Amino acid sequence: MTDATRLFAPPHRAVIMARGLGTRMRRAAEGVTLAEGQAAAAAAGVKAMITLNDRPFLDHVISTLADVGYDEFCLVIGPEHQMIRDYYDGLDKTRVSISYAVQDEPLGTADAVAAAESFAGDDRVLVVNSDNFYPGRAVAMLAGVPASATLGFLKHSMIAESNIDPDRIAAFALLKADASHQLTEIIEKPAPEIVAAAGPDALVSMNCFLLTPRIFEACRSIEKSERGEFEIVDAVRWMVQAGERFDVVPVDAGVLDMSSRGDIAPVEAALGDHRAVL
Repeated sequence: MTDATRLFAPPHRAVIMARGLGTRMRRAAEGVTLAEGQAAAAAAGVKAMITLNDRPFLDHVISTLADVGYDEFCLVIGPEHQMIRDYYDGLDKTRVSISYAVQDEPLGTADAVAAAESFAGDDRVLVVNSDNFYPGRAVAMLAGVPASATLGFLKHSMIAESNIDPDRIAAFALLKADASHQLTEIIEKPAPEIVAAAGPDALVSMNCFLLTPRIFEACRSIEKSERGEFEIVDAVRWMVQAGERFDVVPVDAGVLDMSSRGDIAPVEAALGDHRAVL
């Protein structure tokens, strides 16, 4: 297994996938009333820019990652996402630098990561979704692994500490690891019997990865999935099959999810008085 003993420098660069089309967020939701600015971002499908506690949701995501040592960020966006560029280019920042990688077409999460190759260079990079708020204490646990890794969120904690309906959580990908905590399998859309067998301590994948530069070779090597996209999970599988060290780090925590208009109020409440400082 390669990279088994190589120690990379502590990670400090993060790639945030913000290219999504926001299809669910664009849809009206019965009983949900949004402020003017929130409504504009929701209608555009730009989930990351929905204002919560007077700051865009993405500010809270970036600020929390900055709290645990990340200071260089690359936002993977589409050509149409001038709203994101205008905001961050005009924002005074004291803790982080923000650059952009343009994914010309929405060809999947692996294609989004591949767009950030020049940003990553020879460093490991954290790769996360722009519509998820990951607890800083959870992300900080990745810094101790020697190569690549992913967080596995305990299912019972996801149910207790996230805003996500348990039925949705039951459909999320599950992670399997061997006795040495090495990733062996990612089970996407697990069948009900697999979910039941995994129990409350099942490890749920929420697309929080720390990745060595080998990920870019993986992204170039995979085929499109049945959905017609290049998927980050397939790139991760490629790395594992190629013998790359890939740790699974269990986390007793939940993740906040900003997928639809009905998520806005619960996520804002869960954030409480969180103060975003970039």
